[in-house]
Amino acid sequence: MSLVCATHSGPFHADDVLAWALLQTYHCPNASLIRTREADTLDRADVVFDVGGDFDPTKGRFDHHQSTYQGELSSAGMVLNWLESEGKVEPAVAAALRSQVVDYVDAVDNGRLVPGKNTPCFTKIVEAYTQGPSTLPEYDAAFHRAAEFAAGYVKGIDTGVRQIQAAEAAVVSAMDAAVADGVRVMFLDQYVKWKPVYYRNGGAEHPTDYIVFPSMEGTWRVVAVAPEENSFDQKRPLPEPWAGLTGDALTAVTGVPGSVFCHKNRFIAVFETRDGLVAALESHGLMRAETLGS
Repeated sequence: MSLVCATHSGPFHADDVLAWALLQTYHCPNASLIRTREADTLDRADVVFDVGGDFDPTKGRFDHHQSTYQGELSSAGMVLNWLESEGKVEPAVAAALRSQVVDYVDAVDNGRLVPGKNTPCFTKIVEAYTQGPSTLPEYDAAFHRAAEFAAGYVKGIDTGVRQIQAAEAAVVSAMDAAVADGVRVMFLDQYVKWKPVYYRNGGAEHPTDYIVFPSMEGTWRVVAVAPEENSFDQKRPLPEPWAGLTGDALTAVTGVPGSVFCHKNRFIAVFETRDGLVAALESHGLMRAETLGS
């Protein structure tokens, strides 16, 4: 028998929308939802969130509006904590969900944080779905549209965590290989989400300046590594003469046929082949530390 969930009817907020997306994603994709304030219906539901005046995870009750609850969670944070405690969400994913959306939604819903004016955020996007409905059925339909957005957001965060986990071995191996080979370049056989792994493993102090990987278009890319994860600077930008050039103009400067493009800010360049890219780096003394200029 499918899980029966319930929340309040009428206007909604980011926390109840997110709570429902979390329940669908991690607990029961086929769960049904009743939006009501009718006490008898709420009592019969398996899980009740953001309504009912009770917080008791053992009974599937997740409301935060009653005076007896003095915590900082909204229904979203309550549901996520419960799902993690039940083994439905692994700790790394739960931590990412909290840091990227749930803690923010909790803080806004409980008045500890006010969204920035004219700044798009999860809470404001959900709020946009509430514009227009004037009847309970219209609000129900809008709630489910907002929940579809929220579920996609949640799944994107989940996928990002798993991609980073999958990248761990490849990136650490590339970092170790660069040191062993005495080069300033890391090579990946395919693109992975390398930045979190790289900086978590000492990338800011690592002797590499560039990372090379294939693109989905079949070309090869070299990216200048930033000194820290969230910086737009580079440890060592690509050569200044390459800046903003494409095609034959770039080939004339690199001396390598198949040079495709270099960004004007010198943080990325594209070549048709891996060998051509390596040749361009070598010819400009960018591969090994002893050949680097000041």
